[in-house]
Amino acid sequence: MADKTVYRSATENPFHICMPLGGIMPFKGIEGCMILVHGAQGCSTYMRRLLTEHYSESLEIGSTCLNEKGTIYGGEKNLKQGLENIRKVYNPKVIGVLTTCLSETIGDDVERFAEEYLADNDCGDLKIVTVPTPGYGGTQAEGFYVTARRILAKLTQPAPKHEKINLIVSHITPADIREIKRILDLMEVAYTLFPDYEETLDGMYRDEYYKIVPGGTALAEIEKMSGAAATIEMGLTVDPEHSPGQLLLDQYEVPLHRVPIPVGIENCDQFFRVVAKVTGKKIPEQIDKERRRLLDAMIDSHKYNAEGRSAIYGEPEMVYATTKLCLENGIQPVVVACGRGGNKLTALLAAEMEDCLEDVLVLSESDLADIRGISAMKNANVAIGHSKGHYLTEKAGLPLVRMGLPIIDRVGGQRLLSVGYDGTIQFLDRITNTLLENKQRTYRTQMYEKYYKGQRKNITLVKNSAN
Repeated sequence: MADKTVYRSATENPFHICMPLGGIMPFKGIEGCMILVHGAQGCSTYMRRLLTEHYSESLEIGSTCLNEKGTIYGGEKNLKQGLENIRKVYNPKVIGVLTTCLSETIGDDVERFAEEYLADNDCGDLKIVTVPTPGYGGTQAEGFYVTARRILAKLTQPAPKHEKINLIVSHITPADIREIKRILDLMEVAYTLFPDYEETLDGMYRDEYYKIVPGGTALAEIEKMSGAAATIEMGLTVDPEHSPGQLLLDQYEVPLHRVPIPVGIENCDQFFRVVAKVTGKKIPEQIDKERRRLLDAMIDSHKYNAEGRSAIYGEPEMVYATTKLCLENGIQPVVVACGRGGNKLTALLAAEMEDCLEDVLVLSESDLADIRGISAMKNANVAIGHSKGHYLTEKAGLPLVRMGLPIIDRVGGQRLLSVGYDGTIQFLDRITNTLLENKQRTYRTQMYEKYYKGQRKNITLVKNSAN
């Protein structure tokens, strides 16, 4: 296996998104929270449009609408006016302020502006959490964890020890969060799940309009995460300085256990072992039945998956989980790519790749053009990643299994289930069926090119000679 950072004069079709967009999800996972993006109006418009398309929900995201004047003289007035407008219109419990390239480049002291606003106005119990998230500071993956950590740094308080565990999720779908809750409830585990955007980003039909959609982790629960028995964090590729669980460990001595996203049989087994260990709960028979169904599904599809050669891209945590799922099922990864964090991903996958018959390229700081070239060179026949990979289908005929964010050319991205034993079955079926569909679509042409084309030419020559 080789690790490769690709440096080019220009980026063509990047597959990662900017840092503040990743910061939106943790804020949407807090009860009664409204988001304010400190930057030009186009930034919040882009994020709102993309997330609305992915989640099929109307997302309220405010903007401080920085223009030329604010860029030159600073955005203090814009930010304070934006906070005032949001407080009056939405009456939130928390306002999350995310910065952008523009506000970070001009050097606005956003934290000071927010503190002055609270001191100068009668805001009651309103909390304001500011997070530095310049677009050039990282991808949506870093934005997610940096924001989650900053939220805990601002909102947790010293609390007595209690029996609940903290479960800090990675950027997974609302359907995945719902499945994680079902599993923990089945195990009778007392927990605080953060960030919980199950309902806020996958809403239900309501007769009444809500300015802030109900749902999210309650503030009282976040405050008491400091007294939990342990923290389980989905985040093997996360730097310690970005880790919410590391903050709870350093500041409150809450024991930390890092696990991968529970996709694939080994990752699921590890998740359940850790939950059982820290809670003392037994894994129920229902979970064992689900595991056995997954094993049966793997047996059912292995003969088709053995022909799979995958190109995998996206956020590091999901890329790691997806790569392990492919390896467990005989699908050969030929290229694995993430926006950043390739070195950690390479180290994690090194042991997994020992039995591979060929080198797997792990790309960092790359784009879809790199993936396209390597996929053609290594004869990939399936891509796994978000909707931006339709470029691979259009330009290289590579079928795409959609996973991650954004999914904007299909309906139901927020309802894709991939975690747990049952979710893994669904994810595996999506991959296997894509391989089968591609084989059905292309095998006649491939057989003609390989076996018949030359023979037909020879027959034609003989016939002409006889005449």
